Amino acid sequence: MTNDAVNQQGEGQPGDDKRSEDKQHQDKQHHDKHWVATKFGGLDSFELHPVTVPAPAADEVTIRVKAAGVNPIDLKILGRLSDPALLPRPVGTEISGVIEAVGAAVGQDAQTGTPGLGVGDKVVAFRTPGGYATRINVPARDVFAKPPTLSFDEAAGLLLVGTTSAEMLATVDAKEGDVILLHGASGAIGAMVLQLAARIGATVIGTTSARNAENVSRYGGIPVEYGPGLIDRVRAAAPSGITVALDAAGTEEALETSLALVADHSRILTIVQPQAAAEHGLHYIGGNQPKSTAFRDAHRAELLELAGSGELQVPISHTFPLKEAKFAIDLVAHGRAAGKVVVHP
Repeated sequence: MTNDAVNQQGEGQPGDDKRSEDKQHQDKQHHDKHWVATKFGGLDSFELHPVTVPAPAADEVTIRVKAAGVNPIDLKILGRLSDPALLPRPVGTEISGVIEAVGAAVGQDAQTGTPGLGVGDKVVAFRTPGGYATRINVPARDVFAKPPTLSFDEAAGLLLVGTTSAEMLATVDAKEGDVILLHGASGAIGAMVLQLAARIGATVIGTTSARNAENVSRYGGIPVEYGPGLIDRVRAAAPSGITVALDAAGTEEALETSLALVADHSRILTIVQPQAAAEHGLHYIGGNQPKSTAFRDAHRAELLELAGSGELQVPISHTFPLKEAKFAIDLVAHGRAAGKVVVHP
């Protein structure tokens, strides 16, 4: 057998490894997909498109997405924007997955990357520029090691609801002994607020449907069915009075009940009714506000640590394949999920 034959059947020709790597990279690019909003509007604006994912920039990592968290803001943001230059807009803000490539500066400088990130690491990323995707490049500063005790689904569903809930409680200065009225207590935000409030020694009265009452009591809350007579039922459940009201439901009933039961408007907060907040002097927070962004970014690592140690749970309500992301968004946008919804590429 000649040396040429050995090369053809064994070691291969010089440069073959590089060509093989290039072909694998091209194959990945060919199969990558992501959801984008092609116009401003509703669900009809979302389309699943092929996408070419370039090599990561110096301060980025490329993540193969295993799960992407679904949130109301994924749809609501389209009603707040109007600049055509922002289209098409990638969809999704939080993911979990596996690192496939790292930028040249990642791990070298704490200002440009999270030390220790490497290919093959299982990670969580929030906030991401379009998480409904098969692969995505993310700034390393927004990437964290996935706690081994968390599934990819749980990890992908933690940080948006976790940081939002933590900010809600901090904004109204919730503390031990407070009696909190939480509207929308059986959803993903509700589950996280209930757990974080319990950690500081507050009592939570949570509005819910009769069907989902168990989702409130599971995390230490006192379930109260919403609907006619809500104010009387809350008073019966909390005879000493309500000191804080948090609105994750966005209904007129939630607003009226909060105003009727909490005299100090500085201790009422909504994450869904900005106009009502401005009219009545209530708190309103949103992830697009600079102060909120700073707070949430600062608390990501702490929440991952709490969840990783089992002190916080992330209830998963539904999972969908990536191609059915519209169904997932619709479920969440209409408040029909009693827990977190994720999509799987």
